[in-house]
Amino acid sequence: METRNFKRVLVWELPVRIFHWVNVLCVLALILSGFLIANPPALLSNAEATNLHSFGIVRFIHFTAAYIFFFNMILRMYWAFVGNRYANWRAFWPFTRKMWNNFKHVLKVDILLMNEKKHDLKNISIGHNSVASLSYIALFIIALISVFTGFALYADTSNWWLPKLFSWVTPLFGSDFLVRTIHHIAMWVFILFILIHVYLVFYHDWLEGRGEVSSMFGGYKFVREERLKKAIEEEEKKE
Repeated sequence: METRNFKRVLVWELPVRIFHWVNVLCVLALILSGFLIANPPALLSNAEATNLHSFGIVRFIHFTAAYIFFFNMILRMYWAFVGNRYANWRAFWPFTRKMWNNFKHVLKVDILLMNEKKHDLKNISIGHNSVASLSYIALFIIALISVFTGFALYADTSNWWLPKLFSWVTPLFGSDFLVRTIHHIAMWVFILFILIHVYLVFYHDWLEGRGEVSSMFGGYKFVREERLKKAIEEEEKKE
């Protein structure tokens, strides 16, 4: 039986982990409050209407989570320029041969569960694999659509200048109805992504045993020594 040696490597820095978990909380809050806003339940009470603020609280949670989500995105974009090579924007750049070779490897081995005749260390990813990187690019675009449409819907009732920066979005699409529909569809894309993402993270953790789940808490993954040496050599060549 082949023996493999693994090294403990810091992959996800603290700002990346904070961004991830803040995003998780914001998206959950946005989805739950968004469902209530789209289809508010009937609340029967004998109290005066002016003393009931249930729906106002739901709206406050939704708007607060939206602002945090927006500024969290900006901080992540900043970290894409100052973070390590696993968080850097170059790690998500899709127009490279290495990216597409890894993409085919992940589809073949991890998703279709096929075997490769030739084992190439370059195809073993340390940070995000290529399928994950491309999905995050798509998710970033969906997040921008959510931000633009969400603030556009909020612009008419807000006195702050930030939401009003997006007031041009509604006239562009012609009506609030279409903007709200796009915003709602974007929410369902997030739900679909969450389901697939959680499944694949646990699947990869079971398949590879490199600390995929725990890495987003502690930052460390376990990487094969020969793959780590290969990655260091590739970085030295770039320098």
